Order: sequence, then structure tokens, then C-alpha cells
Amino acid sequence: MPTTGFIPHRLAIAVALCLAPAPLLAQEQSPSQDPAADQNQTANPGQSEDQDASAEGNQSAAQENASQTDEPTGEPIPLVPEEPTWDSFHGQLNAQKYSPLDQITVDNVGELEKVWEVHTGDVADGSGELPPTVWSATPVFANDTLYIGTPFYRILALDPATGEEKWSFDTQSTLEAMTQPALKNRGVAYWQADEPVDGEPCQKIVYIGTMDAQLFAVDADTGEQCQGFANNGVLDVNQWNDTNNRWPLSLLQPPTVIGDHLILGWAGKDWASKQAPPGTVFSINARTGEREWAFEVLSEEMREQSGTANVWTHMSADEQNGLVYLPVSSPSPNYWGGNRTQKVPLATSTTALDIETGEVVWSRQWVHHDIWDYDINAAPTLMDITVDGEEIPALIQSTKQGFLFVVNRLTGEDVWPIEERPVPGGDGTVEGEVYAPTQPFPTKPEPLLDQAEKPEVWWLADAVSGGQCSALWDDLWYEGMYTPPTTKGEGTLTYPDSSGGVQWGGVAFDPESQTAIVNTSHIVQYLKLYDREAYERADSGSGNEVGFSPQEGAPYGMRLKVALNWLGMPCWEPPYGELVALDMHTGDVKWRRPVGASQQYGFFMPESWGSPTIGGPAVTAGGVIFIGASMDAKVRAYSLETGEELWSDQVEAPSVSNPAVYEYNGRQYVAFIGGGNTILKQQVGDQIAVYALPE
Repeated sequence: MPTTGFIPHRLAIAVALCLAPAPLLAQEQSPSQDPAADQNQTANPGQSEDQDASAEGNQSAAQENASQTDEPTGEPIPLVPEEPTWDSFHGQLNAQKYSPLDQITVDNVGELEKVWEVHTGDVADGSGELPPTVWSATPVFANDTLYIGTPFYRILALDPATGEEKWSFDTQSTLEAMTQPALKNRGVAYWQADEPVDGEPCQKIVYIGTMDAQLFAVDADTGEQCQGFANNGVLDVNQWNDTNNRWPLSLLQPPTVIGDHLILGWAGKDWASKQAPPGTVFSINARTGEREWAFEVLSEEMREQSGTANVWTHMSADEQNGLVYLPVSSPSPNYWGGNRTQKVPLATSTTALDIETGEVVWSRQWVHHDIWDYDINAAPTLMDITVDGEEIPALIQSTKQGFLFVVNRLTGEDVWPIEERPVPGGDGTVEGEVYAPTQPFPTKPEPLLDQAEKPEVWWLADAVSGGQCSALWDDLWYEGMYTPPTTKGEGTLTYPDSSGGVQWGGVAFDPESQTAIVNTSHIVQYLKLYDREAYERADSGSGNEVGFSPQEGAPYGMRLKVALNWLGMPCWEPPYGELVALDMHTGDVKWRRPVGASQQYGFFMPESWGSPTIGGPAVTAGGVIFIGASMDAKVRAYSLETGEELWSDQVEAPSVSNPAVYEYNGRQYVAFIGGGNTILKQQVGDQIAVYALPE
């Protein structure tokens, strides 16, 4: 932020244009105590549901056994060193987003050049008959092929050195925004048999899901549907949508492939209804499509009166120790919890299941009685770290709050202390609500955002708007993190915002230096609840992560806005996004720096102001961090050691997916998707851009 002088009026207007509506940095488009406060750790609370068995008793056991602790036996098995491949959404099942390739280094990364690009044609900006596209697919490198899923629910199999198409497959899915405000895809999943049989079809399979809950299995060599999988290559996951079936169980995130298991979560419709399909995770046989087990997050009673608490993002797994880790979202409705005042110990949690049975091994709840839509939105990153001379099998769970919780991945126990601290109660305006008296806070690493006080008003936005930002701040209730929703005034200031201080890209990890890397967004929103009559009078439409939403069946609808002045400028001080590196020996920050630049209508703001980010980083043995994620639609490389920016290039739209790093015929490549997300701004694309050093 400038510290001296006065910015001329024309520059102020340019700043306003740059940061103007585009949606996340945009204006909208058209005390009781909660008994859940003691639910922070649950060990072995229940059993899985077999295909023909009932889950209700298991969830009852989950409630009753919440205080039990069952220590695992035997020595923990370390994570297996990674091979130079990138065959899943986070590169590897441990979600480290790490490549052992070192051909590209801090010394030569500045020489990177684009060696090929492909435009898929599968793109829409929302101005025609189709909804806009949101393309967050990580390219998957396997079987000497680069596999891509598109937001029109097609699979492309490309030559990894040239981008030449080997084959393509079209699901011919209906292109309707059934559960989301956009056509959305986060890519494909890949599986292969341990010992592929020559000449037999579907020994290697690529999977893609659709918004209408169909999972397709395609031969990875030929692009032909796998006739032996489910119904001639298509599994109808919506056949299990038998409670509060208000929308399909959208398969926007590719399955997590663990051995011969496909672990499936699903996406729903935020903020829409008190009752919703309940959060169920399915294990599917990768060869046949048969359901092996199903895990219910909510009890029978809660499934009837609430819903969601689903897993809509990717999962991670420790195959050696037989565990899959679920990042679980919040129950419905998001901003009022009067229908779910009893214990819901597995909601807004990290929950570890036995891969083979679906039984809960341990669970940690990160938000008690979640009334802030603080879904756990990223797969936890698994890591072996050395703390005070002790080797620890750990995981780090990033959250929307900008917290990083570090626990033993085998037991769920703290690595550094996690404290229950008092948080604000309600103001008496919301009927039927209860409030958790405490919430868990990590002591290390420190929060990525300072949520103790209201963010400072940005003097420039306040000045050019005649004090509008200061007046808004005065009218917003804020007593720190977890200030509850209210019906008063303009509502409650929420920081971080609903899309998250850390998004689903999650944390990357370099196992050599034991350094974790995470990108953050610093965005202020404000939330107001309306009783049903007031909501009907006030409702003026909704956008992507902003606007009015009904919470049908609840006594309150809601409105969420980004805190902008009338020119569209953020009312809070920059930076708007940062890249942070942490020493996992100590939990201390090694360095942090603004990442990207806020941009709109051709204007770029100073990079010292940073950008909101969607998507995550990748890190390599060459000491290089690769990331897109920023509003300015650039892809960048940074030094792992210092945080210095080393290279950048412009792509067609914000690269809101994790990059992929792979080697083919002795050459190292980095692949980015320039697809865009309307949460950041109204710029979408269909570009696959791949970089390498000159030959």
C-alpha cells in the first residue's frame, strides 16, 4: 500500500476498474451452549455400512463411542518415496503435490518456454444458452499419456510431448447447472491393474463423473467404454440418493483411486435448503463398479432433518497404513443450525477410515456446530516430519479459516497443541439457534490470517467512496473469528470469506527440506440473516458465492456480499492473497509474500497487493514452486528457499487448477489449465498450456 502522497483521481478510477465487479471481488449480481463443543477428537466411533447393511446403528455407535481412544498397534510405515509421475488430482495419494524431478531448477526455470498448447473448445462464458464453465482440472500423467477432463464432461487423451490427440471420449451428458452456478469439472482419475493382461480391455481405466451423478469408465488405451464396469461402462451413483433427494449427487471431483477401490464423494447445492441429501462416501470396485461399502457422516435422525456434511473435494490416503482421509463439509442449512443442535461429531472434520472396510479409525472436528459454511475443503497433506528429534507420521489439514491443523495421521493426536478457546455467542436475534462456547485453534503453525480484529479499512477505497467503507465497518458486527450470523444492521463481518482463506488446492510439501507451501486469499464478506417474510421482500438474486439464498425450510434466508465500495474496490487493506512457506520441523513461517496481481479490464495492480487465489501449488526437487491460481491469469515459478519469483507467463484465463509436473522421454514438463472460475472474475478459457526447457 502506498505510504506517502495522494493518488490522482484518474489513477483511483483505474484502481476501481481493476478491482471492479468480477465476482469474488465483486458486488452481487442480479446464548445457549452447544454440546458439540467436546467433539474435537473421536476415535473408532462406528463401523461402515456394507452394501446391504444398515448404517443407522453404526452412526448411533459413532455418537456413543465418541470418547474412546484405540491406539494402533505396530510401527508406523513411512510414506513411500514418490516416483516421477503425476497420476492423480494432487499428484500423489499423499496430496504432497511434489515431484522428485530436478531438471528444472531455480537457476534455469527462467528459460521455460511454452512447448505446446491445446484449446479444447469446451468453454462457455454464460452469455449464450449454456451456463459459464468453471474448469479446475489437474492434468493426469499416466500410461505415457496426459489425460484431461473438460467442463463439457469429455475426456481427452493427449501425447504428453506434443499435445496431439490420441483419442477423446464424450459422455454426452446434459450441460445444465443442476447443483452449481456453472458447468464444473476438476478432471479425471486413473487406475490400472497390478499386472495388466495383454490383449484384455480395460486393464487401465480413466474415470470421469458428471453433474447428473453418472460415473463413466473408459479404457485408457482406446477410449472405449469398459463394458464390464457397472452398466456397460456407466455407474448411476444417484441410485443411492434415497434421502431428501432434492438434487443429484454431482460427481464434479474425480474419484480417489486407492488400489482397486474408487472412493467417491459428491457435490451438492450450497445455501439452498434445510433438508438435503446426506453426506455419504462410497467405496466402489475399480474393475466392476460394484459398491463395496458406504460411510454415512450423519446419524439416521440427522439425515432426515438436515443433510450434506458431504465430501465434495478430493481425499488423500496412506496406503501403507491402510487409511483414507475424508475432508468433511458442514451440515445443512449452512448459516442456521436450529435443526441440528445435538452432537454431529463427524461434520466439518478430518475423518480417517479403514480403506478396506470404511470403519472410522479416528476423527477430529475442526468447527463445532458449524454455522459459517466452513467446510473442510481440501484433502489433508500427508508427511513424515521430524519435530524435536522425533519422527512423526503427520498430516496437515488446511481450512477455510486459514488454520493449519497438524496431527499424527495414524491417531489424530496433536503434533503441536490445539486449544479449545472461547468464541462469541449470539446476539439474541436468531431464534432456535445454539452456539458452541469454544472452537479449536492451532498454536502452530500460526493462523495464516489475523482474525482477532476487524481487518483494517483500506484508506484509498474509503477516500474515493467518501467514507463508505468506514460507515460499513461501523455497521458490521465482529468480535473475532466465529462471530455468529445476525439479523441486525448490515449483518456480521466474515473473515475469511465463504470460499476460504485456503481453498481446495491445499498444501504442497517438499519432503527433502520438510517445507510446506500454501496459498491464501484475504477477502472480507458480510452476512445477514432474514426471517422468511423479510427475505421474500429483500431477495434480489444471487451470483457465485455472493447474493441471496433461501435456506428453504429454515426460518431464515441469507444474503452474502463482498465488502466493496460503490466503485467495486475492496474496503479492506491489501494484500489480497499470499504464498506462504512453513518449516515443518518447527511449525514456523520461513517466508511469505504476496502472490499474483489483482486484474480487471486490462489493468494490473501492483503485485505487492497480491490477488485472491483459487487452486494450489506444486513443488519439485529442483527447488521450484509452480502455481497459477491468481486473478491476473498468469502462471508463475517461485524459489522454494526464498520465495523469489523466478518466471511467469500469461495464459488464457486464471489457472484455477493445480499444475502437473511430469517427465516424458527424458524431458521435464509443467502443465497448466487456463480455465477460469467466475468466483474470481468473468474470464473463462479452454487452454491447456505445457512448458519445458529449450532442447
